[in-house]
Amino acid sequence: MSFKQDKKLIREFRDRWQAVEAVEAEEQKDASMELRWLQLNSILRMAIGLGLPLTDSSADDLIVYQRWVKLRSRLQ
Repeated sequence: MSFKQDKKLIREFRDRWQAVEAVEAEEQKDASMELRWLQLNSILRMAIGLGLPLTDSSADDLIVYQRWVKLRSRLQ
């Protein structure tokens, strides 16, 4: 394989993944608050299942958590 062919394959590979990234970004942008809440809860359950520490949170984390609680209460 020549250098030109390698370069072309690398460019095509990168372009495909950039296209995937664009689709994923659009899907995330269009996601409802309910879906985002479910995704966040899934991540939290996975972290708990993996035994990751969840007790070390800063004041900023607490503020974000409180905002999510408010948003969730408005969805119900």
